[in-house]
Amino acid sequence: MPRPRPLQRFLPYRVPATGTLISWFLLGILGAGRADAQPAIQAAVERRGPVSEQKREELYRVLQQQAEILEKQAAVVKTVAKLIGPTVVHIEADVRNRPSLQYGRGQHTEEAGSGVIIRSKGKHYVLTNRHVVRGTPADGIKVNLADGRRVYPSKVWSDPDTDVAVLAVKAPGLVAARLGKSSKLEIGDFVLAVGSPFGLSHSVTYGIVSAKGRRDLELGDASVVFQDFIQTDAAINPGNSGGPLVNLRGEVIGINTAIASNSGGNEGIGFAIPIDMFIYVANQLIDTGKVSRAFLGVNLDSRFGPAMAAEIGLPRPAGARVNGITPDSPAEAAKLQVGDVILQFDNVPVEDDGHLVNLVSLTPVGKEVRLLVFRDRTPITVRVQLADHAKFRPGN
Repeated sequence: MPRPRPLQRFLPYRVPATGTLISWFLLGILGAGRADAQPAIQAAVERRGPVSEQKREELYRVLQQQAEILEKQAAVVKTVAKLIGPTVVHIEADVRNRPSLQYGRGQHTEEAGSGVIIRSKGKHYVLTNRHVVRGTPADGIKVNLADGRRVYPSKVWSDPDTDVAVLAVKAPGLVAARLGKSSKLEIGDFVLAVGSPFGLSHSVTYGIVSAKGRRDLELGDASVVFQDFIQTDAAINPGNSGGPLVNLRGEVIGINTAIASNSGGNEGIGFAIPIDMFIYVANQLIDTGKVSRAFLGVNLDSRFGPAMAAEIGLPRPAGARVNGITPDSPAEAAKLQVGDVILQFDNVPVEDDGHLVNLVSLTPVGKEVRLLVFRDRTPITVRVQLADHAKFRPGN
């Protein structure tokens, strides 16, 4: 059997003197003795020196052709900005010293925010964040339209658990945005963020979806219970809160809500509430004035990880592990057990405990759902009818 070759030791590379390099270069060209030697010499000379007028004209023609290709692609962004612009509003609320929603350190006082107009059942509403209008009566909220007009909402609804707020507005000629499906978003999708950073209304920034499903963020002094944030590197700053995150089809796929920042300004990490979650909550607020959430009745093990998954026979940590059952709950009625791992909820793969909480909260009360449960190293199917969470709150 041949002996393995020893690893070679690499010595530092010494750069020859400049004159030597030039000599080698010219000798290589002249020694080639080819027809293309002269153009090569000319290119070498022009690289650092002035370019002839004829060459400049030629370069401009090439540049124009190249720019036309990029301009056709950039036209998509321009069109999106034109379509979404009239639907975005600048919001001023008469409450001072209101902290903005941020992840981590770097608190910043926010005096204004943004919103986007939608149309539902023949009426117009503005979607924004609760922390933008929190503690302000309807007559203290100024909604500044893109055309310069100012309107005041006739009614305001909000939900502290999701930081959702909806303003009922009425004025002639309101332009509503189209809503997309945030469930169809993928990491890497291009997006635009529109809003009023530092009061500079109708600013547009551009980036991608950096991540999805961001949960358990510590958002300033706000207590946002249900989190499923879209992360983006599109520049978001104080004042962008409540403004839309838009895909390249001109559809709103999120509401910009928070930033991760040590300075108080954009550092490349912003968060938006997915529009699917936002509109589910908004529709309930509009229809009933409150949000009803479904209840399963399980306590979940936040320590569930690779070691525990391997111990129970799962190849990797997936789903949510049950470590407690609420008495008289749907979970007890469906005979769920401590130690069960819920892998799917209504045919949706469960990523972790926070994901399951969101899935339950966004399901209509009373709906029967199918759970795929891993128990005793075997997957089984369990059907459960969800109850109203309000009936299980302390005091009821």
